[in-house]
Amino acid sequence: MPARKILLYATNEAALRRKSRPVNKVTKRVRDLVRDLKDTLMGCPDGAGLAAPQINVHLRVVVVRLGLRDEDDATAVIPMALINPEIVEARDERADFDGCLSFPGLYGTTRRPHYLKVKALDETGQMVEHVFEDFDAVLVHHEIDHLDGVLFIDHIERPEDLYTIQRGADGTLERVPVPGLLDRVRR
Repeated sequence: MPARKILLYATNEAALRRKSRPVNKVTKRVRDLVRDLKDTLMGCPDGAGLAAPQINVHLRVVVVRLGLRDEDDATAVIPMALINPEIVEARDERADFDGCLSFPGLYGTTRRPHYLKVKALDETGQMVEHVFEDFDAVLVHHEIDHLDGVLFIDHIERPEDLYTIQRGADGTLERVPVPGLLDRVRR
């Protein structure tokens, strides 16, 4: 199945802000959606997670690639699906890296839980409960936010926490703040 186009914020704000509906039953249509989300995410080497609203499907389904580190090849990690994910417990909120496939090239520092207990359906329709820690918790929290129309930019506390990454004169990667951008993309 060909990967779908990821909605970009600049032209699709209303779709990205829309709340998603729960999945009543894991049917062939839902399994096809999971496969489509996985295919789309696998086509994005820099992506760690994807929520159904990012491909303009407003059902409570996300896929995540867990255990990624900076040096990992993300495409080697098979995504896990969470259907109707519900946060049971969240704690250990700290500042960490954030970014989104719907905001290509834009990154930020946000405060999110680094411990999450989540219950959800897996792609076979079985109820599962998972504990996510550290960056995996940040990732899962970010993707669940998408289901409620909340974007990572909504968690940015200071304008200087929103940035792009560019090569400096010496060839090293540097954070470059994006002055005024937060005012243009916030609700």
